[in-house]
Amino acid sequence: MTERLELAFTNGALFDGESYHAAPTHVGVAGGRIVLIGDEVLDAIGPGTEVVDCDGRLVLPGMNDAHVHPIEAGMEMLGCNLADGYTREDYLELVRAYVDAHPSVEWIVGAGWQQAAFPGGAPLREDLDAICSDRPIILSNRDHHSAWLNSEALRRCGIDANTPDPADGRIERDADGAPTGTLHEGARMLALSHAPEPTFDDMYAGFLVGQRKLVDYGITSWQDALIGQYGNHSPEFYTVYRTAEERGELIARVNGALWWERSQGLEQVDAFVARRAAVAGGRFRADTIKIMQDGVAENQTASMIEPYLVPGCECRGSDNAGISFVDPERLPDYVTALDALGFQIHFHALGDRAVRDALDAIGAARDRNGADAGPMHLLAHIQIINPADVARFRALNASANMQPLWASYDPQMIDLTVPFLGDERVAHQYPFGSLHRSGAHLSGGSDWPVTSADPWLGIHVAVNRRVPRSHPDFNERVFLAEEKLDLAVALRAYTLGGIEANGRDHEVGRIAPGYLADLVVTNRDPFAGSAEEIHATHAEHVYVDGRLVTPAHDATIPAAR
Repeated sequence: MTERLELAFTNGALFDGESYHAAPTHVGVAGGRIVLIGDEVLDAIGPGTEVVDCDGRLVLPGMNDAHVHPIEAGMEMLGCNLADGYTREDYLELVRAYVDAHPSVEWIVGAGWQQAAFPGGAPLREDLDAICSDRPIILSNRDHHSAWLNSEALRRCGIDANTPDPADGRIERDADGAPTGTLHEGARMLALSHAPEPTFDDMYAGFLVGQRKLVDYGITSWQDALIGQYGNHSPEFYTVYRTAEERGELIARVNGALWWERSQGLEQVDAFVARRAAVAGGRFRADTIKIMQDGVAENQTASMIEPYLVPGCECRGSDNAGISFVDPERLPDYVTALDALGFQIHFHALGDRAVRDALDAIGAARDRNGADAGPMHLLAHIQIINPADVARFRALNASANMQPLWASYDPQMIDLTVPFLGDERVAHQYPFGSLHRSGAHLSGGSDWPVTSADPWLGIHVAVNRRVPRSHPDFNERVFLAEEKLDLAVALRAYTLGGIEANGRDHEVGRIAPGYLADLVVTNRDPFAGSAEEIHATHAEHVYVDGRLVTPAHDATIPAAR
């Protein structure tokens, strides 16, 4: 006897996690799981079946963001949020409006400015002083590797001409050595350590806002790429997720990445094991360790094999090759120990040296623990990969976690990256096509709030290697056309690929009988239109366990980084 359905999606195009099937196709759901696919769905529709006529629109698995920071993003949306600006004037207007609207807020902490809006990527304290000189202002940039401070914040943080650069950061200075108002990496964290920590209620409010934003985009699972442990201004994100699950307010399936404190070593591991065990088996899991191996290229802290160039200089360049936050000689021992315990390692690896160091560490773990014994490890951002290292991703079962929105000729790429890399290394950036052709595993992510969480905007850039024409950062030039991905490949990275990286592909990520009914119905079939229109796709209906969790989504194009 044919099983009677609770929910049926009819007459839609289908992406099953790996392959596209043109309309009309049909999917049947019962008991929160997919039970039927194809024409037999129509025969199983009964009086109690809810029927969703997709009318040629695409049905796909719930999407995954394999590198995102929704709690932090949500808090920023509720605070001094500069993400909607693009120019110096935009940011000053947004700061002024926030300061005027919040006269009782003592420390003004926010984020969202992009470095390309300022000469040399370094805004000045005087601009903020003109808005507010008696309250401290600390504003992180979009990638959270730099901060913009006013004079009062520098004073309260004790940062002056006599303050040395920390080993893991840099203070921008004038000719006399006085701080100009921009701090990078560890210097930023030094300043933030003086600001009030967010309360649990602040963080939980941010979680609710951030989760809603992601789910509205059709993202039903993600990896929070930094849930904190010993500090780092986010020690309780782990507790936020636990609380959300206990309250029944966690909609999505979340893997949390516990922070590896770079000033410590293997003495951290016992705490990791305890935290993982405390949340095993639920929607929220903590079986990943985040290792921040380097910085970013635009402030020249990404770890490089060769030093950065000095624009306009006929010599080879500077002696600055970026920063390795974790000693590359100790990294293999750390990764081997964690791998042996079944922890996934989630590397921030942006420069070619950081990528190579991460792959070397994974290689050491595979050699010592067995090539097939450990989990799939993940390298996020992968901006610059030496060609000799591309094939190693497949050989080492390492996921290349890409943030495609960065792979375009935006102002940050043109002004702050290309001049410091040189032609050869520019051509090694975001080699998604090369990775795919080598057989590497791909997973997609946004790094939101660094850039938009809209997965279709990311997929658009992965396929076209430039943002849509309607976007403020549009540039006619295609960024390394040979590294384009086909739509099906990019969409797999944002569905099954990310879910495989999270170790949940036995339950979600495919439209196949027996899988949980985490499903999305979009407004259109992107496979049936031009590649230039992919960004116009958005989620209309989102289901988790066969339950509708959001009815619609506003498809406006958010800001790029």
